[in-house]
Amino acid sequence: MTHRNSYRLHKPSGQAVVTLGGHTFYLGEHGTPESRAEYERLVAEGKAQGGQLFKPGPDGLSVNEVMLAWVREYADYYRKPDGRSTGEFELVKLALRPLKRLYGHRAAKNFGPLALKACRHDMIETGLSRKTINNHVARIKRVFRWATENELVPPSLYEGLRAVAGLRRGRSQAKETEPVRPVPEAHIEAVLPHLPGPVAAMVELQNVTGMRSGEMVTMRVGELTRGPDVWEYTPASHKTEHHGFERVIPLGPKAQSLIRPFLKADAQAFVFSPREAEATRRKERRDNRASPMTPSQAKRKRGRKPKRAPGESYTVHSYRRCIARACENADVPHWHPHQLRHNAATRIRKEHGIEAARAVLGQRSVAVTEIYAEQDRTLAARVMSQVG
Repeated sequence: MTHRNSYRLHKPSGQAVVTLGGHTFYLGEHGTPESRAEYERLVAEGKAQGGQLFKPGPDGLSVNEVMLAWVREYADYYRKPDGRSTGEFELVKLALRPLKRLYGHRAAKNFGPLALKACRHDMIETGLSRKTINNHVARIKRVFRWATENELVPPSLYEGLRAVAGLRRGRSQAKETEPVRPVPEAHIEAVLPHLPGPVAAMVELQNVTGMRSGEMVTMRVGELTRGPDVWEYTPASHKTEHHGFERVIPLGPKAQSLIRPFLKADAQAFVFSPREAEATRRKERRDNRASPMTPSQAKRKRGRKPKRAPGESYTVHSYRRCIARACENADVPHWHPHQLRHNAATRIRKEHGIEAARAVLGQRSVAVTEIYAEQDRTLAARVMSQVG
């Protein structure tokens, strides 16, 4: 069988052809050195573009084709070891939505500064904050920089897009966001009774340790190293793993007491599981029934199928939504999990200094990572043995 990406004869025309990236390219007379050289050139360019090769129409590639090419190129690059897409990859796709809606079928070569500003204005009207809009515009520019690098658009296009300056504070219609503040402890205490057991423990644990929500919801039993005084949690996936950093979160006595009730024998099991929380909730309802269930009720219950069964682990979004509902039920101002990280940072900085807070929260610059890695772990463990 002849592979579609191989050098082959097109019998009706007598030309050599090759199919790359779903497009068929005619190379000239079959068997000639010139057609062989053209084949080698196209294959090399296809490999340089991540196995893709595009055959532009009369007006070149469309904006949609450029975006699709970028997604195909970077789908594996922005992927965690467990196969999940990174947060940045999802943010780029969000940034490209107004681009697809307003200019998707237009020729990419005609996408200039005014078109980019039109997409930016669309973001303003949807209510995005100034900072988010500036980040999204930068992501759009990054896509066209890649397209320029791969000769999918004229070089002048990216230079024009670079001329679009970011929105300035107080100088645009985009809304400004308030700085993230710690959650008042009274609001945390008010919400806890309205949360499922695992989520309440997660809130208290995050308030003590300052770990990120993504690290919290993916915690597995096997990722915990239980020492005599301080435990260590080494997430398999974390925010800075693509820089080659190892994230080790020390867990002191308070954190251990919050985790211990949810430990299982299975090392691969998630520590905090919505499926287990739902099973516990149903058991409590059955145990607290004032009257026994009738046969007809039991039959209806057996035949009922939930629209969506609880998963094995929480997600960052489900964790946040659960807290939002609890805030409504507790009648307190809405707060989100990331604020708990600020609670921990503020408390540790006040009691132990800024360097201790940096070490515990895992905040570091790329340049000094190797210098501070061991010091951070020792300092963080010492601090958390006292406070967490």
